[in-house]
Amino acid sequence: MKSKAFSLLFIFMSLLVFNSCEKYLDIAPTQGISENEVFSKFENFKKYFDYIYTNTVYLGYTFTPGGGDMMDFISTTDAVDQCRRIYPTQVKNEGRMLTKVNRWISGTTPVLNNCFKDIRICNKTLNNIGMLTDATETQKNDLIAQAYFWRACSHFEAFRLWGPMPYITKVIGPDDQWDIPRLTKHETCIKIAQDLDTAYTYFEKAGKIRRDPGPGIPGHLEDPEQYKPSGVVAKALKSRVLLYAASPLNTEGDPSDWVNAAKAAWDALQIALQNQYALLPGSSRSSNYFLAKYTNEQLWAYYLGIQPWKVQNYTATLFNGVFMNDKSVHSGECPTQNFVDKYETKWGEPLETQADRDAATAAGHYMEQNMYKDRDPRLDMDVIYNQSPAQGWTNGKAQIWYNSPTNYGELVNPTYQGITQTGYYLRKLWWNNSVKNQVSAHLCEPFIRLAELYLNYAEASNEAFGPTTIGVPGATLSALDAINIIRARVGHVNVLSKYTASKELFRDRIKNERNIELSFEGAHYYFDIRRWKDAPKSMSQTLMGVLIEKVTPSPTYPTGYKYTRAPLPSDRQPVWKDAMYYFPFLLEDGYKMKNFVVNEYW
Repeated sequence: MKSKAFSLLFIFMSLLVFNSCEKYLDIAPTQGISENEVFSKFENFKKYFDYIYTNTVYLGYTFTPGGGDMMDFISTTDAVDQCRRIYPTQVKNEGRMLTKVNRWISGTTPVLNNCFKDIRICNKTLNNIGMLTDATETQKNDLIAQAYFWRACSHFEAFRLWGPMPYITKVIGPDDQWDIPRLTKHETCIKIAQDLDTAYTYFEKAGKIRRDPGPGIPGHLEDPEQYKPSGVVAKALKSRVLLYAASPLNTEGDPSDWVNAAKAAWDALQIALQNQYALLPGSSRSSNYFLAKYTNEQLWAYYLGIQPWKVQNYTATLFNGVFMNDKSVHSGECPTQNFVDKYETKWGEPLETQADRDAATAAGHYMEQNMYKDRDPRLDMDVIYNQSPAQGWTNGKAQIWYNSPTNYGELVNPTYQGITQTGYYLRKLWWNNSVKNQVSAHLCEPFIRLAELYLNYAEASNEAFGPTTIGVPGATLSALDAINIIRARVGHVNVLSKYTASKELFRDRIKNERNIELSFEGAHYYFDIRRWKDAPKSMSQTLMGVLIEKVTPSPTYPTGYKYTRAPLPSDRQPVWKDAMYYFPFLLEDGYKMKNFVVNEYW
C-alpha cells in the first residue's frame, strides 16, 4: 500500500543524520578534520564506509544490519522449542510482538534503525566518491560496488521484517522532502534487484567477482577482506530477492516473475560455478559452520575465529546450554518432532503426516519404535537424538531418556534449566564441544552458500516451467536435476518419480528440501513459510515432542527405548495472526503519523 508520508523512518533518520550514523565524521571537528579531508583520502573514506561492518552484527547465521539475533526468528516457528526457559522471543510465538518491538527498532537489537544508518552511509559514499584523489580505479569501483550492495541489502532486510519501504537513493537533508511514498512489495524487490545488478557491474570492474584468488591459487579463502561481499554474492542475493518477488506473499500475479527469478538464479549459479565455487562432499558439509575458517561452498560468510569449548553467546551455549553443564543461565534451540518428521526415509518417502508414516511402515521402510533408522543422512548431521553420537558422554552417545523421576539420562537432568522439552538437541551448528569434550574449533557463519542457488533455481524453474522442463535459455538443468544434485552430495536418493508429475506435486518436495538443507541457518525457514504463505498452517499446528522411556529390549521396542509422541505444554504452543507476516512499528510513532498507514499491531 502506498502512502503520502513516511514520517516514522524519518523520525529515525532525523536522529541518524546528525548523530550516531556518521561516528567517524562526528569526531572530526574536534580533531581539525574537514569533510573534504575525509572523502578525498582513500584511507579516511574507507574508514567512514567500513563503519557498516562495525554497525552490522553478525548473529544467527544470517546478515542483519545492526543487530537482531536470528535465533529469535528460528524460535518463532514450529521448527524448534526453547527448552525449559522461555526467552523474550516467546512473545512473538504468542502474537504479542508489540511488547518487545522497541528492541528491534531502537533498542538492544535496532535492526530498522541500523538499516537506515547503513543506507545513508551508502548514499553519502556514492554522492562523494568523486572527491577521492588518491584511490586507484579498482579501489573506487570496489567502494561503489559495496555501496550499491549494502544499500540493496539493507532495504531488503527492512522489507523482509517490516514490509515495503520507500527506496532511498540520495542523502536526505533537513530541508529535503521527507514525504516519500511507500512502494508496493513487488516494487521494493525490483528496486533492490536493480541495485544488486549495478553492484555486480562495479565488482566486475574492480576484479572482485570473488574476494580470494580461487581454488589452487595461493591465498585461496585467505583474503583479508574475505568477509566482504563480492560480485558472485551480489548475483546470489539478487536470485534470493527475485524469488521473494515471485512468491505468493509479494507477487502481483505476473507469471513472468517466476521466469525472471529462474533466470536470475541460473545466472548466479553459473557465475558461481565459473568462479570455481563447489558443494562440499556430504562428509564435509559441517565445515560450512565449524572446523574450517572458510569453505569453497560459502559464497559469503563471516569468520568468528577459533572459539573455546565454553564460548559464551555462540553456538555451544546458545543452542545446547545443557552441554555446558550450565544449570541456570543458558537454554537451547531444540528441534520439534514436527521438524524431525521432515527428514525422509532413506528411500525418499515423506514422513510428515500419519498417513505418510503409515505408508512407509507398510513398505517396510519405517518403524515408529526405531524412528531414526534408515533416514535422510542429514538427520544425523543436523539433530541430536537419543543415542546419537555425543563424544565424552556415556558410551559416547546422547542420553535423552527417563526411566523414572529419579532415573534419567545425563542430558535430561531435571536440575538443569535448559534441558530439552522435545527429546532433541541441535547438532548442525555445534562442534560436539561440551564440559565432557572440551575442544576448541573454528566458527564461521555462512550467509549464502552455493546450495541455496541450486534450491532457488529449482523452486523458480519448477513454478515457471515444471519439474523436468529446462526453460531458461542456456540452462542445462531442470528443477528436478537441481534438487537431486543437492540430495546426491549427502548420499540421499533422487526424488521419487511419483512426486515429479506436476509442479504442484513437486512443489512440496522442493519446499521440504529447502527446509532440510537450509535448516537452522540464516532464518530461511522463518522467512520461507511467510513468503510461501504457509505460516498460517505451520504456526497453527500442535507442536510435538517425543517422550523417551528406557525399557527392556523386545521385538516391539528393538532399541530398548519406548518412543511416545506428545504435545508440548500449552505455554509453548504458537499462535498465528495475519498481522505476524510483518513486525509492527512503535505504538507511539504510529500515533504521530497522519498519512502513513502502519502495520497492524500484534
